[in-house]
Amino acid sequence: MTAPSSSSTKTTLITGASSGLGAEMARQLADRGHPLALCARRTERLDELRAEIQAARPGHPVHVRALDVNDHDAVFETVRAFRDDFATEGRTLDRVVVNAGIGKGAPLGTGRFDANRETAMTNFVAALAQVEAAMEIFRAQGSGHLVVVSSVSAVRGMPKAMTTYAATKAAVAHLAEGLRAELHGSAIKFSVIYPGYIASEMNPTGPGTTPPPLLVSTERGVRAMVAAIEAERATAHVPGLPWEVLARVIKHAPMPLFRKLV
Repeated sequence: MTAPSSSSTKTTLITGASSGLGAEMARQLADRGHPLALCARRTERLDELRAEIQAARPGHPVHVRALDVNDHDAVFETVRAFRDDFATEGRTLDRVVVNAGIGKGAPLGTGRFDANRETAMTNFVAALAQVEAAMEIFRAQGSGHLVVVSSVSAVRGMPKAMTTYAATKAAVAHLAEGLRAELHGSAIKFSVIYPGYIASEMNPTGPGTTPPPLLVSTERGVRAMVAAIEAERATAHVPGLPWEVLARVIKHAPMPLFRKLV
């Protein structure tokens, strides 16, 4: 039987790792010594990221595989294959970060069911497949850490183009919360990360863009995410300032104030 990895070097699988938050998580977790399994559709970016990490840390374990999370059979095959990759190194698969997602959407009833359906399928149904695949392995080995990347938009139903996106992010959070209730007291841990506005492909910056308020750099935002993941926090709104406070305001604000905030 494969021995569990050291608590200081947890093997970590990240979906949607080719850019944005996923890629930066990979960099920062590698800096902390964690062996990595990275998957995304754009394998050329994964190869570049692996080369970058291993240039800074020669020999650091980084496994990469192509994955479209909407191919549900491939999700199970890929997660199992990463487990087997680590097993050949005498390691278990210790942590899975369900990160892949998209930000499409339109106000409901405006003729863009296609965009809302794509968001729902990628952000929830595909996330469900990732959670199922991770939990299959964690239940079998009796340990693991499931991390679900949600969003501060999940704390309350959002208007207009955000409605479906926010609903999917609330739904994936509930997957982890339900599992936490079921397996409380076990060696399987669950974290739900609620990022605020962090620079990424979903929140682009640069000429011709209007960044959202309170936007922080990818590096700073992911540093807060990684700290919460490493601490195995049950829930974390990141960066903590201002989002731990603002999340409560958004959730409980009277509707007239809430409409002004969003």
